[in-house]
Amino acid sequence: MGIEEFLNYEKENKKVSSNTIEAYKQDMYEFQRFLSSRGISSLKDATNTTVVAYLMELKNDGKAKATVNRKLSSMRAFYRFLVNNGEVKDNPTEDIKSPRIARKEIAYLTIEEVNTLLELPDDSIKGKRDRAMLEVLYATGIRVSEIVELKLSDVNMRMGFVTCNGNHAKARIVPIGTPAKKALADYIENSRKVLMRKQDAEAMDGILFANYVGEPFTRQGFWKVLKRYGEKTDFADKITPQVLRNSFAVHMVQNGIDMLSLQELMGHEDITATQVYFGVAKSRIKDAYDRTHPRA
Repeated sequence: MGIEEFLNYEKENKKVSSNTIEAYKQDMYEFQRFLSSRGISSLKDATNTTVVAYLMELKNDGKAKATVNRKLSSMRAFYRFLVNNGEVKDNPTEDIKSPRIARKEIAYLTIEEVNTLLELPDDSIKGKRDRAMLEVLYATGIRVSEIVELKLSDVNMRMGFVTCNGNHAKARIVPIGTPAKKALADYIENSRKVLMRKQDAEAMDGILFANYVGEPFTRQGFWKVLKRYGEKTDFADKITPQVLRNSFAVHMVQNGIDMLSLQELMGHEDITATQVYFGVAKSRIKDAYDRTHPRA
């Protein structure tokens, strides 16, 4: 058994995403070339020492810690596959620690700041559209690339959710709350029709959020709208589409959502991307403890 058998197993039995399969493939063939350059003809002959030597070479070549971690993760999965199938006795990646990556601070808005932002759009045609976009973005936590691609048919007002196709062609259903439903209904009924008055019937049934000439929003167009409202606040430097997405996630964690549910809502392929939001909540609790406990 070799790399191709491993890839097929992961794809068919573990339902691993195509992106992960491609990463596994690239990483294992690179490691195979490394072994060949040192006179080792088979991946089965790799040892703990050769794995460490490979990781050191990656480090010396200036590879980012995240890249090294990913390649080590690929090797762990591959050799776990070989061990489970009796192809090798020992996993050469055992006891090798992943390089520690400094955790980035996640920028997010407080609930009060979010409320301030969402109250800024007026009742004009564009204001109704902007309020609906901002409410939906905060209510769902979807990516800006996803919100500009939403279609009218993706909205289920009766059940209160939107269907988002995501980055990996995996549709997910994301609930929306009452404020977002109300803003969407107002926009669809009173604003969207005006913005799209020059469009044909097919277009009217198409894209959800339209710009001033009735065409689909771009990511840059959405960013300009958000920036314009941000300039009316005293926290303008904090406002980006990603910060609103982060705010959704952090506030959900603060109110008790579990990790798997948040992963599904956010559309994360890898749960480690979801875990960082729980780290924010833990840090907040620790800070509150240190500030308030008399013997902290």
